[in-house]
Amino acid sequence: MKRARTAAAALALAALAGTAMTGPALAVTPAHAVAADVPPIDVPPIDKAALKRSIGDLPAADATAAEVRVGGSRGSWHGVAGVTDLRTERPAREGVRFRAGSVTKMFTTAVVLQLVAEGELSLDDTVQSRLPGLLPESYPDIAVGRLLNHTSGLPSPDLPADLERVYATRFQKWTPRQYVALAVRNPIEFTPGTEQHYVNINTFVAGLLIEKITGRTYEHEVTTRILRPVGMRDSYLAGDSVRIRGRHTHGYQVVPEGFRNAFRYGDAHVVDMTEMSSTSTWASGDLVSTTADLERFVKALFSGRVVPPAQLEVMFTVPPVRTYGSGGPASHTSGMTRLTLPGGVVGYGKTGARYGFAAGVGATRDLSRTLVYTVNSTDAKAQGSNKRTLGVVLAAFADRG
Repeated sequence: MKRARTAAAALALAALAGTAMTGPALAVTPAHAVAADVPPIDVPPIDKAALKRSIGDLPAADATAAEVRVGGSRGSWHGVAGVTDLRTERPAREGVRFRAGSVTKMFTTAVVLQLVAEGELSLDDTVQSRLPGLLPESYPDIAVGRLLNHTSGLPSPDLPADLERVYATRFQKWTPRQYVALAVRNPIEFTPGTEQHYVNINTFVAGLLIEKITGRTYEHEVTTRILRPVGMRDSYLAGDSVRIRGRHTHGYQVVPEGFRNAFRYGDAHVVDMTEMSSTSTWASGDLVSTTADLERFVKALFSGRVVPPAQLEVMFTVPPVRTYGSGGPASHTSGMTRLTLPGGVVGYGKTGARYGFAAGVGATRDLSRTLVYTVNSTDAKAQGSNKRTLGVVLAAFADRG
């Protein structure tokens, strides 16, 4: 039974991280479907011993530090482990900042839905009508709602992915339009609304929509519409800065021996990736935050205090299409991912990864269980499930029976 539950949780976490599954493609889905009702299932009591075990051995080969915050109606738990900096070996401390990566997409989506609620935008509006000239004339019309749930068919830019190139260009700065222009040199991937492909280009275009409609920067809108009202005082959008302000953990990446600026860590070698431009992810991955701030956010969001309830429904709705490339069922909503954990508990949330940083935020829809974590993974961008974060999720949500 334990093995079956672990396998199920691995699939759930893979879905949360955007890993594809298998199956045939479906027909075009509306740009804004309605969420299906999910019967409530009681979350298990918090297993504090399991949570402590999930990070208690840090620093370790796979991660140098972690902070986990679990809350909800059945109690709370908060734990910190590891070291802030491998060179000084200072113990990790609570409340430090970290790069939240693709958790940023929740914020971008929320601002777009606020604009919908204000009557400034419709999910059925097309990108072409709102941002004329941004996309090639050969592209089909793309509804705004399909940006948010990753059914647009927009392609990704062709960027070098090898680690040496990433490290050499880690301070390179992009403008959002440069990124989009490079991406749309490629053909559309599929007819909009027929498949789901989780790619950053969708939230880049959503960020440009925010700027066009409001006449202000994306960073200003997220800050004034969400960060300040929610009380996220330790969170900010990095913008052009390559540094993390204030107290923060260092992020490291495992590299081959002889890699430039690498140093030995146990049986491996790592480089410090803490300072790095986030302009290549912008509205998809620019957020710097803390576990306490992200807990405030998920509570406010799910309670309808960030996005009005009518517009919030799409954030809990998975479109009835298949995953591009694999044919598996879609798992992403608008801004989040839906997952079913062992015991039948249904959660919604988002993971994020920058080199050296793996983060996640999630909750049951009724907020009976919330989870926020940051893990300084030494291979945060690796393909497949992160066993460390999987262990955290299992400890936070899974039934021990």
